[in-house]
Amino acid sequence: MGERTLSTARVDLVRSGAQRVALAATGIVAALYLLIAVAVVLIVTHNLSSNIDGTLSQWLTSMAADRQTVTRGFQPHGGPPPRFGDAPVLWWMYHPDGNFSDSSTEAASVKLPVPPTSITNPQSITVSGTQLRVEGGRVGDDWAVVGQSMSSVEQAQSNLIQAELLIGPVLLLVVFLGALAIGRRVAEPIEQARRRQMDFTANASHELRTPLAVIQAQTSLALSQTRDQDWYQRAFTRVNQESQRMRHLVDDLLWLARFEAMPRAGRSEPVDVGVMAQQAVERFAALAEARQQRLTLRLSGDSHVIAASPEWLDHLVGVLIDNACKYTPEQGTIEVRVAAEASRIKLAVDDSGPGIPVDERGQIFDRFRRASDLPGGSGLGLAIADAVVSATNGRWEVGSSAAGGASMAVIWPRLMARPATTRGSTETTPPLARLDA
Repeated sequence: MGERTLSTARVDLVRSGAQRVALAATGIVAALYLLIAVAVVLIVTHNLSSNIDGTLSQWLTSMAADRQTVTRGFQPHGGPPPRFGDAPVLWWMYHPDGNFSDSSTEAASVKLPVPPTSITNPQSITVSGTQLRVEGGRVGDDWAVVGQSMSSVEQAQSNLIQAELLIGPVLLLVVFLGALAIGRRVAEPIEQARRRQMDFTANASHELRTPLAVIQAQTSLALSQTRDQDWYQRAFTRVNQESQRMRHLVDDLLWLARFEAMPRAGRSEPVDVGVMAQQAVERFAALAEARQQRLTLRLSGDSHVIAASPEWLDHLVGVLIDNACKYTPEQGTIEVRVAAEASRIKLAVDDSGPGIPVDERGQIFDRFRRASDLPGGSGLGLAIADAVVSATNGRWEVGSSAAGGASMAVIWPRLMARPATTRGSTETTPPLARLDA
């Protein structure tokens, strides 16, 4: 129940974090959209007003060039008579003394709200509740004022604002949902990494706490009263075992931390898996002999070269052989096989131990996961091996050996192969690697 609650809390943390990111992104986009929308409205209004100003200037220029056009009802573009409040241009004429002289039909009954001579450059005024764009200038001895309704500009503004109001919410909704989806996708691996780090720290603390507790208990008992020599011997033996366990755990933690901090690029070089396996077998020969186990190496094919770090590969082979020796009983067998199969290189370590149940094979690479309660293990060996296999483009094949135990195999892409005519495929058992019970 507690784990489920913690998992739910972590999921909620990811969800709430993604929502905050999505809201922040939506807010930023909303602010940018508002600025752009206002800028678009201003630009469109300015352009439409400039078009009207150009039309008014053309009227004034034409009227000044031909004074008689005013009395004939000047309409440069033809069409119906101008109507007040509509797009056609309206005009007024005033004598030099300021008295009204003439006007277009619809403008005759309209009185300008400002003195006519004060209207020179294009400007906007309100006449009878209608917004007009007007411009004035001298035509002969008279002063002319021409104007045009801003209704087309206002209509364009209204249509543009309505379109922006309709597009804005849809855009922000799409941005929010998209940012939410991306935020969850981005946050999930981060949360998983954080969760793995927390679990790793908790497990490491637990693994270190146990031997420390044993050591502390033994030393406390030894200091509490005088003991006989046999008791001290057993106590120091137990302290030594727990100290070794702590040392193995710390070594594995340091190796794993160094491995994860190491850049992957530039770490690979041609490595012969067969040579690495033979060196590892020779290194573990004494351990197998002490346990009365038969450790052998078989090579088949002529080239076993892959791209990997020698240090990583050595550690991987060591972990596999060490685990096989640990779980294989006395008088048991451990066989290390390296084979070249077409474009692949296969390393397999088979033992005659209890094997790995099928339902547990997907969990053996978890950190601090142990297959048994045998002392000395840290539960990090196969986790380190899995990290090495992933970093070297390999893949696992976990199954059962011919002897009924476990078979741990890794397959890599073959880096290079010698011509088949150079040397045939062979199978050997190096003398140094064979330990008969």
